[in-house]
Amino acid sequence: MRIGIIGAGVAGLTTAKTLLQAGHEVLVVDRTPDVGGVWSATRRYPGVTTQSAKATYGFSDFPMPRDYPEWPTGAQVQAWLVAYAEKFGVDRHLRLNTEVLRAAGDNAGGWTLELRDTRDGVNSTETVDRLLVANGVFCEPAVPQFAGLDEFTAAGGQLLAGTEVQDAGQARGRHVVVVGYGKSACDVTVELSATAASTHVIARQLLWKVPRKIGGVVNFKFLLLTRLGEALFRYAHLRGMEKFLHGPGNGLRRRMLNSLGTASVRQFKLEQLDLVPRGRMEDIVKGAIGLASEGFFEGVEAGRIVVHRDMTISRLLAEDGVPYAELADGTRVRADLVVCATGFTQGVPFLDRGVQDRLFDERSNFMLYRQILPLGVPGLYFNGYNSSFFSPLNAEMAAVWIAAHMVGAAPVPAPDVMRRVVVDQLAFMDEATHRHHCRGTKIIPFSMHNVDEVLDDLDLNISKRVRASHWLNVIDPAAYRGVTPALVRRLGPGRMPDADRAAREPV
Repeated sequence: MRIGIIGAGVAGLTTAKTLLQAGHEVLVVDRTPDVGGVWSATRRYPGVTTQSAKATYGFSDFPMPRDYPEWPTGAQVQAWLVAYAEKFGVDRHLRLNTEVLRAAGDNAGGWTLELRDTRDGVNSTETVDRLLVANGVFCEPAVPQFAGLDEFTAAGGQLLAGTEVQDAGQARGRHVVVVGYGKSACDVTVELSATAASTHVIARQLLWKVPRKIGGVVNFKFLLLTRLGEALFRYAHLRGMEKFLHGPGNGLRRRMLNSLGTASVRQFKLEQLDLVPRGRMEDIVKGAIGLASEGFFEGVEAGRIVVHRDMTISRLLAEDGVPYAELADGTRVRADLVVCATGFTQGVPFLDRGVQDRLFDERSNFMLYRQILPLGVPGLYFNGYNSSFFSPLNAEMAAVWIAAHMVGAAPVPAPDVMRRVVVDQLAFMDEATHRHHCRGTKIIPFSMHNVDEVLDDLDLNISKRVRASHWLNVIDPAAYRGVTPALVRRLGPGRMPDADRAAREPV
């Protein structure tokens, strides 16, 4: 079949590679001039790095280069994805600088794509047998609508999304206000504060920040990026050791989690800085986990960064021709540049309204079985809507499930049962994360549960012995290297020669 793939980020590339190896033709379109998705040069903010260590942020058959640092930069990740596309022949199936205006499906599962070249504005049409949406859940920045914006900009003030800040020089000599307290907000704050006249952070809610190295010694990956670390959070269905941790061992489990909070308070001097988040580290998943940005708390201590905790901006304004941000408590802060690192919207505007009506529940959560398959929309799949600590691995294993399902090799329950599974999963994530699950597209901290579910569906999971080793050892994506070849062998002949050859070449 000919498969259309919207998005050339992590999920789009690995799905294209897997489908090529399974014998399909693919067309990958992306509106940016390069591959990478969130790592594209068009949207990398200064100071961006991976949140997961390079050993865990990789594909099963294509790890990060050995000479990369522990937490690679955005440019390094994008270069790695370029190499991945070239290695597996995906680069020959890319159409960059191409925006999808509309995708219309038929009753047989086929789709017609209306495309526009972002360079010359020329429109074109393509037809595909199936459609894969991999546009990313961090695609469109969510920027608040502040009152007084016209007055603010007329005075020379500038309002940008975090992804629009691509050079720290944009802050040189200016008074900067950063809205948000997630990793991207803190990352960009550190970079901009080096050249800004002043830097203020407006944090509606303080989040727990995990040190890259606990006590300056133990890498956090040994504590959280293992199956034991994941099991510290209660999943919908408890298995094996999880039953002990959330039963007789509950006290031990809580102490293990909350000890991270104690370490963070001590290591970052949070009490002295009045930056201790409300609640316990055990509640980390109910907000969002964040890797501490190097230099952020040091900047606060030195006075280069001022954090306004539990605060919002009520309006933007100008006073005597000077731009300001007025906070909810009435404080006015000089604001030549306001940077909003306030999250993203999850949407598919190119799909017809009738399709979107079937995609979402009454609260606009995506209704996706296994985070992949929409209910009642033939020929449509999603990947990358399982945002996790191990996004490349999760996307790769989802691609395997997709390749199997396209040819009827992924058993699924009856439609009413699938709907009940999806509804129950969303209800569970509501409870587990206090509805902080990006409209149903985030599976943190249950990354490996998601991998197990899609592979168990196919009877392709790796051995219990290797999975057991990941309870104490950091998850190794290379342990899953044999999964895609096993599926390809099961599906039989018909693989494309170039993809097959790439699959056998050593990495």
